[in-house]
Amino acid sequence: MKKLLRKFILFLFNESFFFDDQAKPIKKLNNKFLNLKPFKKYSFGQKNKNKSFLVINRSPGAGIFSNVTFVINYFLYSKKRDLIPMVDMENFPTIYNEKNKINYTLNAWEYYFQNLNKYKLKDIYKSKNVYFTDSNFIKGMHLDINTNNLRKNFRIIKIKKQLLKKEKNYYDKNFLKTDKILGVHFRGSTYKTARGHAFPPTIKIMKEEIKKVLNEYNYNKIFLVTEETEYLREIKKEFGNICYYYNSFRMNKLDSFKIYPRKNHRYKLGEETIIETLTLSKCDGLIFIKSNVISAAINLSKKKQNKHELFLGYNSRNKFIARWLWYIKRLLPKYIGGLKIIEK
Repeated sequence: MKKLLRKFILFLFNESFFFDDQAKPIKKLNNKFLNLKPFKKYSFGQKNKNKSFLVINRSPGAGIFSNVTFVINYFLYSKKRDLIPMVDMENFPTIYNEKNKINYTLNAWEYYFQNLNKYKLKDIYKSKNVYFTDSNFIKGMHLDINTNNLRKNFRIIKIKKQLLKKEKNYYDKNFLKTDKILGVHFRGSTYKTARGHAFPPTIKIMKEEIKKVLNEYNYNKIFLVTEETEYLREIKKEFGNICYYYNSFRMNKLDSFKIYPRKNHRYKLGEETIIETLTLSKCDGLIFIKSNVISAAINLSKKKQNKHELFLGYNSRNKFIARWLWYIKRLLPKYIGGLKIIEK
């Protein structure tokens, strides 16, 4: 008990625990749109009199594939109402926005993806009939890309060619056609305290489960995706030269969105996630807890993948309890509520 108490006290003084959950954009919302009401018609000029536009906006947004899920939902909303959808992550900045142009644009959506149609934002804001989405999901929308209707419409998401090329270069350099690759998505960081989300495994649990799957399915290489430096170090130490990973940014204690250690850091966080997701989509099997990245990888995949989902239960939806629960369960033995794999 003394040992457990000591660990708990040390945990309480971990600086990262007390940070606010919500990452913030480094750009401000355009003042022009501060007080607009969602789904109300606005007129900005006389262009396109016979057309009506829906500006899809989400500020500050969330992870890159959460934003993708958001856009697909509102794309479907626009089609039902005969509106022309346009994603605006320039005037409504997200956590990925930079102050300078990336790929010749200030629209963070267009850093990574083609927009949904031929129109330009500057033309829409001279048009007569313009509507705006809410910045949140609304009733009836789905949060998982693998939901049937969203999965059917995932094709509207067109990743920029330069990202596809970067991923292909990485893959061709590290993997052979004869390789049988296990993709490992080992989430940590903010997932430990995310309300209502699946609990991530500990390092010990993840090592044990990877070993089981390697032995049973005869994978000869691992592709690891993790945002934590410690997780990368431990998995490399355990599995040696069969463990591959993309050279993406990884955090120690501080959330990646709360520091700015390199040029175009926010942009690069999104780029690295997309490249890792594309590589996961090419793996023969995936071991994971449920996440938007995994859902996207499954949708992008052109092969039948073995799916090894780990489920350790869900975190509380109460904000205060969710900040503590994973850490408390990590300290407890399995037989009195500690973290353990649960059969679905």
